[in-house]
Amino acid sequence: MTRQLRLELRRPVSFARRDFVKGPSNAQAIAALDLWPNWPGGALALFGPIGSGKTHLAREWAARSGAIILDRTSPDIAAAAGRPVLMEDVDQGVDDEALFHLINMAAREGGGLLLTAREAPAAWRAELPDLRSRLNALLVAEIEEPDDEVLEGVLKKFFRERSIRAPKEVYPYLLRRMERSIPYAREIVKRLDEAADDEQRPISRILARQILEDDSENLDLFDG
Repeated sequence: MTRQLRLELRRPVSFARRDFVKGPSNAQAIAALDLWPNWPGGALALFGPIGSGKTHLAREWAARSGAIILDRTSPDIAAAAGRPVLMEDVDQGVDDEALFHLINMAAREGGGLLLTAREAPAAWRAELPDLRSRLNALLVAEIEEPDDEVLEGVLKKFFRERSIRAPKEVYPYLLRRMERSIPYAREIVKRLDEAADDEQRPISRILARQILEDDSENLDLFDG
């Protein structure tokens, strides 16, 4: 029997707050963002692991505040005057003087600045002493490693995006054993979907075990 080619239908990316999975690990970050426009000095640094939802929350804030989104590699400082600004992945490299000016501009009338990064501002490179003092004074909000509530929520979201209704027992099984990251949650849902299609079998706890053991074939992590 000839297998049908898979056709993956991608839904448009939504940065709406209603599509963000909330939990204890990101509650502080959400609360800090909701303090806008009352951030001390008009600026906030949002940091957390890759894939933790920083961009989702940052883009939702940008839409809500009317912020301009600047490219960290070539920020247009003039375009940022008198309006809120979002700049992402700041710890991956940005010109010291540009960042210094943006932080100063954030406190002015109509200004504001949201910076995202994987690490806290204390770990960012800064050659200018004045910039280092500004970074040390920033209001910060951390998105922590995802808790069970968030991981289960994103697993359900990723299954829903693929029009899959996974059995209830799959979730606790995955949560006890999977790598605790949102990018891995997306990857394992993708692999479960593909394996179920390839083998013409339903998604189940057994299939989940098979995939997790494939990832950890040399480790004795599973108790049967």
